Amino acid sequence: MNKKKALITGITGQDGSYLAEFLLNKNYIVHGIKRKSSSYNTERIDKIYENKKNKNKFFLHYGDLVDSGSILEIIKEIKPDEIYNLAAQSHVGVSFKLPNYTTQVNAIGTLNILDSIKKLKLEKKVKFYQASTSELFGQIQDRKQSERTKFYPKSPYASSKLFAYWITKNYRESYNMFASNGILFNHESPRRGETFVTRKITIGISRIINRLDNCLYLGNIYALRDWGHAKDYVEMCWKVLQYKKGDDFIIATEKQYSVKFFIEKCFQYLGIKISWKGKGLKEKGIIKRFDKKKYPNLKEKMVVVRIDKKYFRPNEVDNLIGNSTKAKKVLNWKPKTSIYKLIAEMMESDLKLFNKKN
Repeated sequence: MNKKKALITGITGQDGSYLAEFLLNKNYIVHGIKRKSSSYNTERIDKIYENKKNKNKFFLHYGDLVDSGSILEIIKEIKPDEIYNLAAQSHVGVSFKLPNYTTQVNAIGTLNILDSIKKLKLEKKVKFYQASTSELFGQIQDRKQSERTKFYPKSPYASSKLFAYWITKNYRESYNMFASNGILFNHESPRRGETFVTRKITIGISRIINRLDNCLYLGNIYALRDWGHAKDYVEMCWKVLQYKKGDDFIIATEKQYSVKFFIEKCFQYLGIKISWKGKGLKEKGIIKRFDKKKYPNLKEKMVVVRIDKKYFRPNEVDNLIGNSTKAKKVLNWKPKTSIYKLIAEMMESDLKLFNKKN
């Protein structure tokens, strides 16, 4: 029996690296696309590439989603059974500064893949997965967002992803293509990019503990999010393409926490209690209780969190929580990792990272 072949865009990212490991464990042959500018940003997949067991099962190709010709040639060469489009300019804040680039990668890039499948007449062979986002909902219309909730994007990132969502659905309905959207709510891990808020928090606290910084600067700490573990979510991505037909699914934990809660629990994991003082831009997190022997560089009433207006988005999304009833019922999926286990894993990883550096 021939092994299934999967093509992953964004393979050097958090989700791409976890998905590659997952599929290799499922005995897939895995191909990944990386941009030449990502050549020095491969630490998440270096172990996969260097593992001798993966010598004839894991391959990397240079390509760019905005270059339709390179995408078509890669798909033509590989003829994959499954394509997972995880590549994106995925930083919401950056999308306000680079709206054109964000749209080219996220929207036109998705179209280039779908159109390549069509041009190569692979509609009956290839199953296509589009990584969508909870940011589509923006100005929320329902308390919990489901597949039936109306979209209201509030950033160039979300708007570009909205096009990608609808073009995927359009190609599915127009050309009888197996094309699915997975609307992923926030999912984190030690492999999360360092500019994303959860990782910024775990890195920032680790730097404070290791005497490299005195304070962590953040924006909207009252934003509410539905946080899961990326490793759990890539399993769901795979399950989406094992379903009997192309469809759209919400991927979420159905539990919601604030950024402020995340900060508090990260400090609490280390045995440090913080309290809050002030309001608005003057609000700050202050050390209330800690082990003086364990953390001799810390002081009582030391300010370790401050609010900085430069980290606020031009158009904030304050409240997101998913309703993943459909995925649980149809695909028999549920998240495995609690917010507390996620925080512990991320804190341990970044503490080790900075201990090595010191």
